[in-house]
Amino acid sequence: MEEQTYDKKYARFILALFAMIIVAVMYVEGMLTPSLPSIAEGFHITVDQVSLVLSTYLLTGVALSPIVGKLADLYGKKKMMSIVMLIYAGAVSVTGFSPNFTFMVISRAVQGVGLTIMPLGMAMVREEFPRKMVPRAQALISGMFGVGFAVSLPLGSFISNYYGWRMTYHTAIPFIVALAILTLWKVKESRYRRPDVKVDYVGAIALGVPLALIVLAMSEGSSWGWHSILFLGMAITGIVLLIPMFIYERHYYHHGGEAIFDMKLLSKRNVLIANISLTISGIGMYLSMQALSYRFETPEPYGFGFSILETGISMVAFAAGMIVFSIVTGKLISRTGIKPLAIAGSIVSAIGFFMLSASPGLVMTLADEAIIGSGMAIMNASIINLLVLSVEARDMGLATSMNSTFRYIGSSIGAPIAGTVLSLYTAVDVVHSATGNVIFSFPDATAFKYAFMIGAFTFVISAFVVLLSKEVLGRRMEVVKKSTVTPSEE
Repeated sequence: MEEQTYDKKYARFILALFAMIIVAVMYVEGMLTPSLPSIAEGFHITVDQVSLVLSTYLLTGVALSPIVGKLADLYGKKKMMSIVMLIYAGAVSVTGFSPNFTFMVISRAVQGVGLTIMPLGMAMVREEFPRKMVPRAQALISGMFGVGFAVSLPLGSFISNYYGWRMTYHTAIPFIVALAILTLWKVKESRYRRPDVKVDYVGAIALGVPLALIVLAMSEGSSWGWHSILFLGMAITGIVLLIPMFIYERHYYHHGGEAIFDMKLLSKRNVLIANISLTISGIGMYLSMQALSYRFETPEPYGFGFSILETGISMVAFAAGMIVFSIVTGKLISRTGIKPLAIAGSIVSAIGFFMLSASPGLVMTLADEAIIGSGMAIMNASIINLLVLSVEARDMGLATSMNSTFRYIGSSIGAPIAGTVLSLYTAVDVVHSATGNVIFSFPDATAFKYAFMIGAFTFVISAFVVLLSKEVLGRRMEVVKKSTVTPSEE
């Protein structure tokens, strides 16, 4: 039945559209990181304050992801994607014209809705492709992250370096607006909708508030101080507020409601494993990639002494590994199955990080980068297929959005851990000038070693978690199905 309703031309259009959306979003977000120093200088704020540009985006996205995903299941994925794209396009359009830092933080918070685009796109692709073609389509979407990195890091660094950070936003506006119009005009509404179901608004607030508090605390912990009252109060409040949320959602579900935080969905083995695996690997990825960026920009002999532009170009090796092996994964996964590739990808990334911990020279660092990107591409494409092929179409929006929430929580934990590790082990350099001596503190070899080793261990743990999953694809799955068929069924 799925093959009969499959519109090949339209499915390919959907795949191409969301691939372009991901590249555009990755460009907007990827070019922002190297621009942070110039943003701080332009608004006359501190390094600690400018980190709010990233954390407000993240906390809004984390809080909204499960809510938007649930609304997409109830009212249609095209409708929610259109709303999200319009809001995101509006926020991107005004951010570059921010008259002050407060305005920019608010517009970045609104822009956080962009984090819901990826899970909505994956859910729509799952609906439009027959089951046997889903793995290749999802692998291609995962590969677009690599394309986004390859475009955003060097191009964004170049534009920010020579034309200012505002121009990076201005150059993105026509592409984001055009993609929003294409979504409104060309995308068909989802076949799986349940508009008669009541929305769990109380549950949405009860879930969104503690998630936002936890993510904000973790994102700003290094600047506030890990022992500060502000960090401890916000983190503990967020964790404590999860308790009444669980109680309310359990009560809501048992009285026939469609809960935003679906414990029944999370209780499915593959859904839980996919979420745990990506949370753990998300910690390692963001921790290690931040450490790698610091190593490129830290002066010699502690690092390579690269400029922002040179650092952006150097990160292309990571993106190249992601692009190539996302395509390879899409071709192999239907034959090999999900578990072997997910485990292999995790181990490959772990090996790459272990090799980086030995503080190699530039050439080997770039090679290790490519190895890490290759492993992440294999693992990410495999895990998302494990998720989307394990849930019903009616729950696809919520399942992919909750998965994104777990991934973002992992990333919000990884980045501040990196900052802590890099600040624990430092070397001091004194620069003599006419006005006096200036003391600079840089992460030393020990700091980078521990950061990369922690990243490696998170991927090893992720591989062991995937071992507990149930295979849903490949030849082993076909053998299991055949062995369970009775003579009467044949």
